[in-house]
Amino acid sequence: VYAALAGCWGFIAIKYQWGKIGKAHWFRAWPFVIVAINILIAVVSDFESAYHFFVLGQSTWVTSEGATQLAGWNNVFNGIAGLINIFCMTGWWSVYASEDKTDMLWPDMTWVYIIAYDIWNFCYTYNCLPTHSWFCGFALLLAPTVAAFIWNKGGWIQNRAFTLAIWCMFAQVFPFFQEESIFVTHSTLDPGAATAISIAALIANVAAIIYIAYRAKKLGRNPYKQDVFEGTSDWEKATARRAKVDYAHAE
Repeated sequence: VYAALAGCWGFIAIKYQWGKIGKAHWFRAWPFVIVAINILIAVVSDFESAYHFFVLGQSTWVTSEGATQLAGWNNVFNGIAGLINIFCMTGWWSVYASEDKTDMLWPDMTWVYIIAYDIWNFCYTYNCLPTHSWFCGFALLLAPTVAAFIWNKGGWIQNRAFTLAIWCMFAQVFPFFQEESIFVTHSTLDPGAATAISIAALIANVAAIIYIAYRAKKLGRNPYKQDVFEGTSDWEKATARRAKVDYAHAE
C-alpha cells in the first residue's frame, strides 16, 4: 500500500504539474522507478515461496498472514517473468500530463506491456495471494485495462496505481470482506493450474521483450531513453493528448 501510494502521489504531481518537481525532466523517470519497485516486491514474494519448495522441501506453506501458498516451479517461472517485465517498460523519460490535466500519460506503455504485465501480475496473485486473486488479481487488473483499450490511451499506469491503492486501503480497513464474508474465495492450490499460468506469464514477457528489441533495432533507438512504439495507433492517440509543456527545460 505504501508503494502504491507513493506512485499515486508522484503521478498526481506530474498530472497537475505541481511546482518544480511536477515539470522537472528528471522526475519523468519516477513512474518507471516506482513500478519497478512494486514488481520487485512481488518477485521477492514468488522467490520466497520457491525457497520453501527447493530449500525447505515444502510444497505448501503458511505465511505470517495465515495464507496457504502453493510452492514450486510456478514461483520460479513467474519470478523470472516479473524481472523481464521490468525491462519491458520503455520510454522512461516520455511521461507527460494530458492537456486537460485529467491524466498522467505514458505513451510508450502500449498494449504490448499491458498484456504482459496483466498476465504476470495475475499469476503473482494466484501464486502468493491465492484467496484474493479474484479481487486483487482479475477484477483489479481488468478495470484499468478496459479503460486503456477503449478510451483512455496512455493513462493505464496511472489508473492501475489508483485502483491498486484504493483496493489495498479498502482490504486493510475491511478485511472481513475477503476473509469471512459471503465474498470469500478459496484456492484449489492446483499445481497444474499454477504452473500453466506461470508458464503463460513467462512466455508473454519473453515475447514482449523480443518484440521491444525488434522495434528498437528497427527504429535505431535506445528503448529506455526513447520511445519505441512511436507511429503505432496507441502511441499516436496518447501523444495527441499531451499538454504543451517543455519538460526538458522546466526547472
